[in-house]
Amino acid sequence: MNLHGYLPSLLEGALLTLGVALSSMALAMVLGLLGAMAKLSKYRVAKGVATVYTTLIRGVPDLVLMLLIFFGGQVAVNAIALQLGHEEYIDINPFVAGVATIAFIFGAYLTEAFRGAFLAVPPGQREAGLAFGMSPAQVAWRITFPQMFRHALPGLSNNWLVLIKSTAIVSVIGLHDLMMRGSQAAAGTREPFVFYLAVALIYLLFTSVSELVFDQLQKRLSTGVRRHSL
Repeated sequence: MNLHGYLPSLLEGALLTLGVALSSMALAMVLGLLGAMAKLSKYRVAKGVATVYTTLIRGVPDLVLMLLIFFGGQVAVNAIALQLGHEEYIDINPFVAGVATIAFIFGAYLTEAFRGAFLAVPPGQREAGLAFGMSPAQVAWRITFPQMFRHALPGLSNNWLVLIKSTAIVSVIGLHDLMMRGSQAAAGTREPFVFYLAVALIYLLFTSVSELVFDQLQKRLSTGVRRHSL
């Protein structure tokens, strides 16, 4: 079944959605790590900035942030460009705006996930690494980060599943993602149930495969780890 000829269009939208999700997750992980380290640092300014960031993002709806960053950011960029003598109008790429917004949102959630994961690593192991002559960078790369990642994996999995569904909001800024393609097909054929069901099934496929991947990754990272029984 080719869904009245719209199946290739839906698949193109699905690939774009996946690209937005993967790019956003990669950037969100960077922001999350920076935010977690800021919250755990001894510098009050860094802690304050990270706290404001996470509090603000968790208190504002994703759709509002998307519209604010895309349209508000476009106005701000053009105003600055005009002050610098650039008179041509600058269009912000919807893909870039969508990825930046989703990453900015989920970077706040990953900040808390990574912060908890860092705290779950026994501090004595870092001290032991330093005592063996490792540099702080070596301790972080060989001891802290591998264990932190294992503790953070459940949070990463949950945030990824929510993120991939949240990519649907990029359709409001004109990006021809899966949701936009589905809406266009539904309007063109007047069969909204068929096409929104198809969109839902594709999202379900993404999340189901993701759960299998994270489950296998969790098993791999847990190899050799002692399980404490209650």
